[in-house]
Amino acid sequence: MPIATIDPTTGETVAEFEPHDAAEIDRRIAQSHDAFRQLRSTSFAERAAWMRAAADLMDAEVEETAAILTLEMGKTLAQARAEVRKSATNLRYYAEHAEEFLTGRELDAAAVNASRAYTVYEPLGVVLAVMPWNYPLWQVIRFAAPALMAGNTVLLKHASNVPQAALYLDAIFERGGFPAGSFNTLLIGAREVEVVLRDRRVVAVTLTGSEPAGRSVASIAGSEVKHVVLELGGSDPFLVLPSADLDAAVATAVTARTSNNGQACINAKRFIVHEEVYDAFVERFTAAMAALVVGDPRDDSTDVGPLATSSGRDEVAELVSDALAQGAVATTGGAVPDGPGWFYPPTVVTGVTKAMRLYAEEAFGPVATVFRASSLEEALEIANDTTFGLSSAVWTQDADEERRAIAGLDAGAVFVNGMSISYPQVPFGGTKDSGLGRELSVEGIREFTNAKSVWKA
Repeated sequence: MPIATIDPTTGETVAEFEPHDAAEIDRRIAQSHDAFRQLRSTSFAERAAWMRAAADLMDAEVEETAAILTLEMGKTLAQARAEVRKSATNLRYYAEHAEEFLTGRELDAAAVNASRAYTVYEPLGVVLAVMPWNYPLWQVIRFAAPALMAGNTVLLKHASNVPQAALYLDAIFERGGFPAGSFNTLLIGAREVEVVLRDRRVVAVTLTGSEPAGRSVASIAGSEVKHVVLELGGSDPFLVLPSADLDAAVATAVTARTSNNGQACINAKRFIVHEEVYDAFVERFTAAMAALVVGDPRDDSTDVGPLATSSGRDEVAELVSDALAQGAVATTGGAVPDGPGWFYPPTVVTGVTKAMRLYAEEAFGPVATVFRASSLEEALEIANDTTFGLSSAVWTQDADEERRAIAGLDAGAVFVNGMSISYPQVPFGGTKDSGLGRELSVEGIREFTNAKSVWKA
């Protein structure tokens, strides 16, 4: 894939960017390595001031930056603005809490024959971040803010179709006051990732992306004995039980499936509905999905814009076509529209079986599958019958059902009577093939630190 801005509403190439050559890659790694030596010696107060300054710049430039996100990957302007503001909020969150999160703790000195025993958290060094296009700012910021506040420096290999967002990030932290090289963007393709990761000056890696990409990066990191954090997507279940507020559940289900044009790892994708409310849910859900406006993401009336890439749209269309060919039913949508751009309509598919690809594979677009369950136990069985385990949601007003669902769902998070979403204050990550490690909250900042134990006679 060329490093280029391609408008997904038209398919037209807007701008192309020359990849960094080997000399420039080495220069940037060296600069980040040198910056680490400087940054680790600064105080939390200094880093916090620079982080807040970067947040102020981000807020001041929300319109220009949101326009870049919409241009490069097709999210609506309203959602692009929200992403910029959320990113700035995360910068301020870690500016405020990093020192608290990384304060060491006193241990039981007497138990280990010491006059004092304690732990301290220290930064690791240069961390490589391999990031996707679906949240061009937020995915990076949710890692970079804690990493920088801990005293690490960052090398970013962003997705090749969001180069302008990558270059914006390349400058924002230095503009805020961080030492030059604290954050460096590498304009490189996927093939160069291994070279960078095997460089001795790079000590760890985080990746958000596909399962194959995660396995590849983890394999390289393992062979180099380097720390790795992975977030590899999901096929999140959304359980609707008989006691649920059905109006609220349907309204939230629409947003949970179609936000970011259906291209979010924690979008609800599989709707598992108790048979007592199944027919009513499908009818209302289908009507609400069919009523969404698909169009130019720059138009304030648009609910769902295009998918970010032509290959992504093709993959979604193939998954749905395969299911329909084997007997599934699209109660709305289900076909690629005529015209330019990489649009796909909000789609609801029922009657999906294990023989269909759509049962097991993640549909990264506005496609919802709806399953009927005769009991909570069957709903949990369907929910957990996936290799993924990122997040989940359950709708119920019954306390016992809530308890059993929370305990029974194999996922990194459970949202009760709400939709899965990431917050700076809440640890984020999955289980099974959805990845390993955690981002955000206290767990996120500690991922890229050395918990050093100190024993004193």
